Amino acid sequence: MQETYDILIIGAGPAGLTAGLYGSRSNLKTIILEKGIVGGQLNNTEAIEDYTGFEHIKGPELSSLMENHARKFGVEIRTGIEVKSVRRTGDTFEVKTDGGETYHATTVIATAGGTASKIGVPGEEELNGRGVSYCAVCDGAFFNGLVITVVGGGDAAVEEANYLTRFGTKVYLVHRRDEFRAQKILQDQIFRNPKIEVIWNTVVEEIKGDKEVDSVILRNLKTDERWEHPTQGVFIFVGFKPNTYFLDDHPKHDDSGHLITNDRMETDIPGLYAAGDLRAQLVRQITNAVGDATVAALAAEKYITHLHHIKATGGA
Repeated sequence: MQETYDILIIGAGPAGLTAGLYGSRSNLKTIILEKGIVGGQLNNTEAIEDYTGFEHIKGPELSSLMENHARKFGVEIRTGIEVKSVRRTGDTFEVKTDGGETYHATTVIATAGGTASKIGVPGEEELNGRGVSYCAVCDGAFFNGLVITVVGGGDAAVEEANYLTRFGTKVYLVHRRDEFRAQKILQDQIFRNPKIEVIWNTVVEEIKGDKEVDSVILRNLKTDERWEHPTQGVFIFVGFKPNTYFLDDHPKHDDSGHLITNDRMETDIPGLYAAGDLRAQLVRQITNAVGDATVAALAAEKYITHLHHIKATGGA
């Protein structure tokens, strides 16, 4: 019979690694399954300056530190494994992967983050990887000396537009509204940057190019004016969808699909916890991701202890 893990964690970003650290420190058999590489979105972040104790650190460097710390206490980490199904069966969970493997666990902590949202215009899919990108750190260097267009108005769009000026000769920031949703400090940075030009009240209607991007069709939402805007790179930052598709039991969630938990990070399914970007909350930062994960792992430990007590005492 296959061994049952005490805690199975889906996703190896900051939340997943922190949950793994606390789970293994509690002497619980803990495993992390990650479909990509350890670190998640940290690997796409050039610089981090808002994680307490680190005035300035590169994302991949922080990822490596977190991974090494978690592994020190014995957590098992498996990468290149995508979870396709999580179903509660009796007192445990059955977790199936894309490779046909099945894992069993007493508790599951979902920390799988989110997937970049698309703008859904012609040319976006066809030119993905050939001028269209969702990761400035990954692809920015490919556009050295070229004109870059960023789409969005939140923290990610504004921050990445500023970052991309180290490569592009000019960076245009296209936003559908007349003001940004981004933090004021980030807005101040782009307004001071002479290489950035903001195009307000405008949307991208089409991304054009034969083998690579060479222009976009823009439309002003107030005047309905359309024009062709030359550019060699289109970086899209319009949000992330929470990665909860693998949850067969459909726990309670908000309108955008983010999981709703209590203050112990418990969903409405016993033994299932959520932490980080896929949980419904006001902000999505590294600091609250690791805080969520700390609570989730320790709550899972108490849940497991309670189950063991019930079994040992016959429910007394």
